[in-house]
Amino acid sequence: MQRIIKLRVFLKVNGWMLITALLFSGCASKQQGHQNSKEYHNGMVVSASPFASKVGLDILKKGGNAVDAAVAVQFALAVVYPNAGNIGGGGFMVYRSASGETNTLDFREKAGASASRDMYLDAAGAPIVDKSLYGQLAAGVPGSVAGMVAAHEKYGKLPWATLLEPAILLARNGFPLSAQQVGELNNLHDQLLKLNPDGTALLKDGKWATSDLLKQEELAGTLELIRDQGRAGFYEGKVADQIIQEMKRGAGILTKTDLQQYQAVWRKAITGNYKDYKVITMPPPSSGGIALIQLLRSVEAYPLKRWGFQQDSTVQLMVEAERRVYADRATHLGDPDFYKVPQAALLDEQYTKDRMSNFDWSKATPSANIKAGKINGKEHEETTHFSIVDKAGNAVSITTTLNGSYGAVVAVKGAGFLLNNEMDDFSVKPGAPNMYGLVGGEANAIAPGKRMLSSMTPTILENDGKLFMVVGTPGGSTIITSVFQTILNVIEFDQDMQQAVSAKRFHHQWLPDVIYTESGAIDAVNRAKLEAKGYIIEPRGPMGRVDAILKTKQGGYQGAADPRGDDQWLGW
Repeated sequence: MQRIIKLRVFLKVNGWMLITALLFSGCASKQQGHQNSKEYHNGMVVSASPFASKVGLDILKKGGNAVDAAVAVQFALAVVYPNAGNIGGGGFMVYRSASGETNTLDFREKAGASASRDMYLDAAGAPIVDKSLYGQLAAGVPGSVAGMVAAHEKYGKLPWATLLEPAILLARNGFPLSAQQVGELNNLHDQLLKLNPDGTALLKDGKWATSDLLKQEELAGTLELIRDQGRAGFYEGKVADQIIQEMKRGAGILTKTDLQQYQAVWRKAITGNYKDYKVITMPPPSSGGIALIQLLRSVEAYPLKRWGFQQDSTVQLMVEAERRVYADRATHLGDPDFYKVPQAALLDEQYTKDRMSNFDWSKATPSANIKAGKINGKEHEETTHFSIVDKAGNAVSITTTLNGSYGAVVAVKGAGFLLNNEMDDFSVKPGAPNMYGLVGGEANAIAPGKRMLSSMTPTILENDGKLFMVVGTPGGSTIITSVFQTILNVIEFDQDMQQAVSAKRFHHQWLPDVIYTESGAIDAVNRAKLEAKGYIIEPRGPMGRVDAILKTKQGGYQGAADPRGDDQWLGW
């Protein structure tokens, strides 16, 4: 009770009691793992943070549309979700208007102009792992601010300054840390201290405790510059100078020219069909969209509904599809501005059938026997996703990342935000796995100005021409399979949105040749049947944090926040 009283009186923002609203509008802990039968008709926001979800919902209530709310949520997450919410990283947006118009925005980070193919290799040609993971040299040119500016210019409705103000107040006044965040920051203390000798707001004398306030005055100042100057408030002037000074402190290579020349790119959405559903998803340099549609097509002809959820035949089919799709990912996918991605061929229905033609029900297919298909003519898991639908029915699905948890673990001195370590998402050495087990090829080799391949899979589904689902997740290499499973859980296994999100997951990514499972996924009987066929099954920690919205048959919105994090849905 004492903690609740402290929280209730904690912070007043724009005339509303933020914490009180969060406590009594249905907190995340009450949502997690439970069926969400209530529907909302005026809009919904689902994000990794209760604070960010409340910011987004308030923007909708003020008359903002889904893109307005998305911009506000993105900047709020940069404050309240420092391990992955960001202005020092990048991401992807999938948009569907109420009338059915679709578009995608690529604000993925880029390599600097001085980047080189072998920049993270030693004299013997072996990867120096830490160089692409920690410190200033690991950072690509950030894209999040340019992406939000581009989204707002094209689709926004409310004034830009209105969308930045909640994040500024959260940064300046502070917010109470969750137990999960306290554990992360305390575990990261020594590394933060080592890489930030002049200090950062994320460091504290002694240990952080649950409900401690994290105040970020430097970040508030940066957000004010972005509020007042838009794009120029980040890529030019004071903040740009601070980024370059940070590069000089740690042998980074980004320059003012790299910052000034960065542009977010509008790209045509990838679309495909799964039975009666249209799938609208992200094109390269995200691998997620192509991979998701390949996976869905690989299993479409089989009676999954009759076999049942996580039965041996269901799991075997999905794993064999995943094995082949991830092999294709390793060879054929990269930045389309640098490499001719064979998108049409990969999405050809006959190609998918041919890829599954050597599937043998009697035994596992060794990954050593699976190569990428012939075409004629571990990204880390600390990403974050949010899904938004407004009163009119416009929908936004956005996934953003710093790559590793807390990115390069370097805060830009004076500016208060963390640098990304996205350079590790390139094939540091083509053919060798990165730290998280993903193998990449020449298509994803490092080159100046190039965008690194991603597994992010922000997705929107239609049914009979109407909005059906908004979905996405963080999770590195498990992003694609988590979205894949969540969609099938609803369409094939008749789960509601929260059940589909909460359900235990499994994952296969070609190499290593292992089925990874969350605790409780695949029961003992079905596990034994799969192991008898030669499948190797290993337990691991949680996979992804899916945040999704379902349009029900009654016309309302049903939200689902992943119980694996502090995520929360809010509707009105």
